[in-house]
Amino acid sequence: MVGVTEVVTNTAPPLRDEATAAAAGAALASGVRIRTLAEVADLAAVSRLFESIWRPPPGNPLVTAELLRAMATAGNYVAGAFDGPELLGACFGFFGEPAKGGLHSHIAGVATTGHGRGIGFALKLHQRAWALRQGVAVISWTFDPLVRRNAHFNLTKLAARPAHYLPDFYGPMHDGINGTGDTDRLMVAWDLASPSVRTAAAGRPDRVDAAALRAAGAAVALSAGPDARPVTGSADAPVVLVAVPPDIEALRRADPGLGRAWRAAVRDVLGGLLAEGASVTGFDRAGWYVVAREHSS
Repeated sequence: MVGVTEVVTNTAPPLRDEATAAAAGAALASGVRIRTLAEVADLAAVSRLFESIWRPPPGNPLVTAELLRAMATAGNYVAGAFDGPELLGACFGFFGEPAKGGLHSHIAGVATTGHGRGIGFALKLHQRAWALRQGVAVISWTFDPLVRRNAHFNLTKLAARPAHYLPDFYGPMHDGINGTGDTDRLMVAWDLASPSVRTAAAGRPDRVDAAALRAAGAAVALSAGPDARPVTGSADAPVVLVAVPPDIEALRRADPGLGRAWRAAVRDVLGGLLAEGASVTGFDRAGWYVVAREHSS
């Protein structure tokens, strides 16, 4: 886990109750029952679910039932979302330093048959409520900054905020989602008690409008050209926009070279801005990171 150390030693009961109610409402809306898991049969189902989503090479499972059993027994977070007996989604996280200072959410996924129901949102709200009961202030996780739907989910629906850009974080993965290129990631921090997170958990997330920001003078530091290739521009403004392609997973399959070009461009532009001290303040579903710089150059 990177840079998440704050501890909530005395989380106010009203916040815990609010989080529990939000999680229950999200699960009800998505038509699933979410519970923490510890039994071997359930954990084996989680391992199979993750393999069906990521499709790793044979003999290289993402997580084994044995690992999940050990993690759950040690008090870490493993939960599943069920529609009747069917496991449709799961999430696994572990505590980081200092002891119970933060929770790192390592992997979460929803089966194809569960897409479009809000199950991922319900799982994250369940994780938030569970973490608050453990006295945790912040949950961290990583995601591929090129995946537009994940950026929108993490930064808009959940109101998490990027803390670091991490080039080739996992090294080669060679699975059905990541392909064979570098595994750059954004490490996000989810401040569980912040006003923006509480509002998002209630289903009223803050949204950004890249077109309006552009009309107001935001700089476009990265965009897509007529040939769909990345085009760099000026970042000389207090607010900067950084584009990502509509579907990087399909692009990687159809044109691996173009996928690598987008990886390099986003690493240089978005990673460079974060390294300079800029902060990502939101994501427009149309495919734009909104970045605030303390001072324009």
